[in-house]
Amino acid sequence: MSEHKIELTINGRRQQATVEGRKTLCDFLRVDTGCTGVHVGCEHGVCGACTVIIDGLAVRSCLMLAVQTDGCAVTTVEGLAAPDGALHPVQQALRDEHGVQCGFCTPGVVMTLAALTDGPKRPDADTLLDAMSGHICRCTGYQGIRRAACKLASKTGAEKP
Repeated sequence: MSEHKIELTINGRRQQATVEGRKTLCDFLRVDTGCTGVHVGCEHGVCGACTVIIDGLAVRSCLMLAVQTDGCAVTTVEGLAAPDGALHPVQQALRDEHGVQCGFCTPGVVMTLAALTDGPKRPDADTLLDAMSGHICRCTGYQGIRRAACKLASKTGAEKP
């Protein structure tokens, strides 16, 4: 097996690691760094449970190799809440709107919404709802997730008229 040395930032902390060339980012994050909020669902990029933010963009970590993140900044759901425990606005919106059932899809949903709402552009409700189309909720808890997305759009000042 070919091994590669990588250096990246995970949730604000610089880390170095040696990884096999074929190890997925999802497996690296869960097994090697303990970021178990990154959920392994379909392993084909369909369900969205493994979504993380890499350099500001939402990415399916099951479709990316760990070696591809050399030099990148990776944020997982563990890195969103403030050090004092205050929830990220996306986490708070999902909590307020009861957008969580079993919680399996939640980290991926949170990361997709956070990547869009933390960026320089302020997304409208349609943009946020479209982004959610790439996530599968096994509990069919979509209504709470949709309400949270619309609430986030209104907080950014971009709600549909």
